[in-house]
Amino acid sequence: MTALLPEGSDLIVRARAWRTQDPDDETRAELDDLIARAEAGDAAATADLGDRFSERLAFGTAGLRGELGAGSNRMNRVLVSQAAAGLAAYVRAAAGATGAGDGGDAPLVVIGYDGRRNSDVFARDSAEIMAAMGLRVVVLPRLLPTPVLAFAVRHLGADAGVMVTASHNPPNDNGYKVYLGGVHGGSQIVAPADAMIAAEIQRVADTLRVDELPRSDDWELADEGVVDAYVRATAEVAPAGPGAAGLRWVYTAMHGVGWETLSKILAEAGYPEPVLVEQQTAPDGRFPTVAFPNPEEPGAMDLAFATARAAGAELVVANDPDADRLAVALPDPAAEGGWRRLTGNQVGLLLGWRAAREASTHAGRGPAASLACSLVSSPGLEAVARHYGLDFHATLTGFKWISRAPGIVYGFEEALGYLVNPETVRDKDGISAAIALLGIVADARAEGRMLADVLREFDETFGFFASDQISVRVDDLSAIDRVMAALRADPPVRIGTVAVERFEDLRDGLGDLPPGDVLRLWLAEDARVIVRPSGTEPKLKLYLDVRGSSAADAATRVADLAAGARALLAQVQGG
Repeated sequence: MTALLPEGSDLIVRARAWRTQDPDDETRAELDDLIARAEAGDAAATADLGDRFSERLAFGTAGLRGELGAGSNRMNRVLVSQAAAGLAAYVRAAAGATGAGDGGDAPLVVIGYDGRRNSDVFARDSAEIMAAMGLRVVVLPRLLPTPVLAFAVRHLGADAGVMVTASHNPPNDNGYKVYLGGVHGGSQIVAPADAMIAAEIQRVADTLRVDELPRSDDWELADEGVVDAYVRATAEVAPAGPGAAGLRWVYTAMHGVGWETLSKILAEAGYPEPVLVEQQTAPDGRFPTVAFPNPEEPGAMDLAFATARAAGAELVVANDPDADRLAVALPDPAAEGGWRRLTGNQVGLLLGWRAAREASTHAGRGPAASLACSLVSSPGLEAVARHYGLDFHATLTGFKWISRAPGIVYGFEEALGYLVNPETVRDKDGISAAIALLGIVADARAEGRMLADVLREFDETFGFFASDQISVRVDDLSAIDRVMAALRADPPVRIGTVAVERFEDLRDGLGDLPPGDVLRLWLAEDARVIVRPSGTEPKLKLYLDVRGSSAADAATRVADLAAGARALLAQVQGG
């Protein structure tokens, strides 16, 4: 029989202290139930409580992101309120240090939220707390895509922005993404700002109860002008040409917030409306038709493919729930179900080619213009940059880094993220990327070609690049640490049959790259393998890239490399 958990145990004390300051009826009830069951000897309840209070959900360069629920290791109103107060303190201090806000002007924070569970509640809590701390707070007029919030930070000249979203994470997650204005240009936070904000949040948690934090209704609701400005700017990315006429395509919002905004931009830019995946068009935080609302996940686009087959479409376009990512699929008789989703690298290289052509002919930019991608994305983008005489930058993973590349005119990462309009949005934007992609499709159709023909032309012009990815999801994050430590202690000399020529550990930084938990292996025969933990999910990821003499050669070589990488991973895990 399980021993009773004493009422005065440290775990019970921490849980009760959290519960007494929690303004949410649902999470208070969760704790009441868990505490009662733990005190009665329920081992599962005790373990659950232990997980919820074993640590604090960390605030880092991705802000906050985690599972909804009661406790310091979950996303909830207590944690978000502490984060809002800590961020407000940081913004006030930063504004004072730079002279912003002098003359009675309060620092400005703009807040957005999507359709996930509690996103609107977390946004309102943040607005009330920040307003009470003397900030001017503007909340977007309704649930909207993340790129609209990123745009609003720059458009309104805000000191900071908050987007309440967990992007493409599982349905029961939510998050808190922070942007900074001023010298940061509306990009997501990086060091040292992340640590400084985290320290302020911890100070609030250590010294103040959430139910004692002052609140105020003196915050503003943004008018439609912000959304209209985003619509106009995004429509100008690629106005429809003659080739757009008659385009039959399918769109899914993946139960997210993308369609309302995208539909306005399509009308402004002159593109025909798509056939909608009706079951997934309206925002629904339950995500009832997908197990995992990420277009990269197997099965997530099955309804879109079925809709496309019924409609006789030539293209499928998908956004993730907060519309900062873009997925594209083409008809392919050889693929299961007759449709093939392009990889993020394929789409990223096409959009990069488009951007490079425009930048190379744009007066006044010349060689100072640059293309950028995360170091785990295809090396093909560097080939494009060199072809057009543009600068190129490889960065750590995440648009917080990509968006800061000097002279950037375009950036992408293989995880379906594309920055095509850096003058207005300094973050990945699945909506503006969709418009740019439709522009490529329309131009090809005007020449009697399809998107598949453009892909072949890219290969023939720049080389036959192929990529693959291996993701290992874990329940225990220490398993990832063990694999990374084992590879560092005994670097492989070959992967499969391909020799490793150079092993790079980025833990302490390398060249222009800041420190990151990344291993980069340069192999013979123009191949590369990169190993890193995911920044947003409990996964270890391996990124594989090759350059072949033909499409078939590249496909064969990357498949062989993947087999070798899986064998290496199994060996390391077994050891």
